[in-house]
Amino acid sequence: MTAPTTERAKAQNPRSLSGLLPFLRPYRLRIALAILFLVLAAVSTLVFPIALRSLIDGGLVSGPATAAVADKGGQVMALRSHFMELFAVAVALGLFSAFRFYMVSWLGERVTADLRNAVYAHVMRQSPEFFETTQTGEVLSRLTVDTTLVQTVVGSSLSMGLRNTVMGIGALAMLVWTNPYVMLQVLLVLVLIVVPSLWFGRRVRKLSRASQDRVADSSAIAAEVLNAIPVVQSYTAEAREARRFDESTSNAFNVAIRRTRARSMLVGFIIIATSAALLWGLYQGTQAVMAGRITAGHLGQTVVYVIILAGAFAVLGEVYGDLLRAAGATERLMELLDTQSPIRSPQKPARASQPTAGTAVRFEGVTFHYPSRPLQDALLDFNLQVAAGETVALVGASGAGKSTVFQLMLRFYDPQQGTIRLGDASIRDLALDDLRHQIGIVPQDAVIFSTSALENIRYGKPDATDEQVRAAAQAAFADEFIGRLPEGYNTFLGERGVRLSGGQRQRIAIARAMLKNPPLLLLDEATSALDAESERMVQAALESAMRNRTTLVIAHRLATVQKADRIIVLDQARIVEQGTHASLVAQGGVYARLAALQFTS
Repeated sequence: MTAPTTERAKAQNPRSLSGLLPFLRPYRLRIALAILFLVLAAVSTLVFPIALRSLIDGGLVSGPATAAVADKGGQVMALRSHFMELFAVAVALGLFSAFRFYMVSWLGERVTADLRNAVYAHVMRQSPEFFETTQTGEVLSRLTVDTTLVQTVVGSSLSMGLRNTVMGIGALAMLVWTNPYVMLQVLLVLVLIVVPSLWFGRRVRKLSRASQDRVADSSAIAAEVLNAIPVVQSYTAEAREARRFDESTSNAFNVAIRRTRARSMLVGFIIIATSAALLWGLYQGTQAVMAGRITAGHLGQTVVYVIILAGAFAVLGEVYGDLLRAAGATERLMELLDTQSPIRSPQKPARASQPTAGTAVRFEGVTFHYPSRPLQDALLDFNLQVAAGETVALVGASGAGKSTVFQLMLRFYDPQQGTIRLGDASIRDLALDDLRHQIGIVPQDAVIFSTSALENIRYGKPDATDEQVRAAAQAAFADEFIGRLPEGYNTFLGERGVRLSGGQRQRIAIARAMLKNPPLLLLDEATSALDAESERMVQAALESAMRNRTTLVIAHRLATVQKADRIIVLDQARIVEQGTHASLVAQGGVYARLAALQFTS
């Protein structure tokens, strides 16, 4: 279970649909128009029974039979007039309902799109610490399933609820006005219906939230497994993973059934109880007609208002369930939006140094542990000064702290102690965009996006021309193999670059970093995925790129860092040795042992 899920389980008073107010506020005019058309459509519906009463009393029931025969023509004309009134009401209802539907549907689509964009943009700004505790599949579930539930409410259920509320209140008011004694009895019964309905609603809300959490768990499993499908298949774990997903979906199904059972009980209770109360009122109305206290038209009007009121309560029961589900979805989305990244730009950032001929880097007394491993230091009292234009290699065993240096340099995390400086400024004082614009990185596992080779390289500099992209590719020795692709630079590379070899993906990543042309270059085993011939070509390209540029290199293969100006040897989160390749070999220490293992046949 992820940390956010645990927090949700502890929450006693979760947020409700009020979290959507900031997203609705920009569209106040459209909301006002939607409400106007909604009220007009409801009023048109409420006018219909009055027109029906007029038809019955004025057009059908006409007193003594002899008078009816004598004035048959007048009665026909009266009927036509009354039917035209009913048709006018129907036309008004149709037009107002159409306008209401368009306005409300537009609002649902727009608000959902804004909400989805806001959540996605917010998640994109989170530090890696956020993703240590939150699974990607959980985030995707909130972006898709939860926003779809919100869209259903804003674009449909909320409108239906408001419309039926207006109609229900209007019908109830008309019934109380025309039959006050009977309907006061009915009102007392309706109050007794509302109280247990609220209790049922709270249970449905909790189960709705739990159901959405279980669906998110399934999404997280699917995202994790599909991203690692080669490993899953190589271990013949397809059946095992299918069973794990089946268990997750079964849990989601069981919770959903419990939610559905509670919701169906709520809907059934509301319909039966309200129908019983209203039928009692209708029975009293028929007794009044038989006693001559009201007319047949009055009874017809009462019947229609009773039907409107019963229908409104039935729809409100359904809508209430939808609102409860959407409230749970909104809470989950608001939790994401309320998450604050610990890594943020300062309110008044310092000006970054000009990204020209390299940039000096200094680590001063840096101690750091990852948030998920508070008892294990990744760097301990780490001090390092890199001069502008210098190439420094970081070597050491896995877990020694090499990659952590890069993570801190990019300010994915902040150290618990110490300061990191870029030029003369602490990186905490720089805007994140300014800091990261000055740094180019070539990771060990090259990331390729689902687009063309041209756009993958241009990712390093979005405004670069096609000629600049090709020049960067040539410098990274990628131009030749790109030219052999079916559509050259416009060839779609597939998800995660599945149509390329590991070495080709690495050269695309190197070309991307070279196109960015930053003053500080971070190379994390940049040639690890290349064959011997490609490694020689790319190494030459990297040596060219490193001229007049400050460069930090992580390397396990010591042959790639022998020409570095300085080699830093890390062991157990500390610097234990530093110097040139020759001087470190002569010392006979940690580096000398690593070199002996790699260079001795």
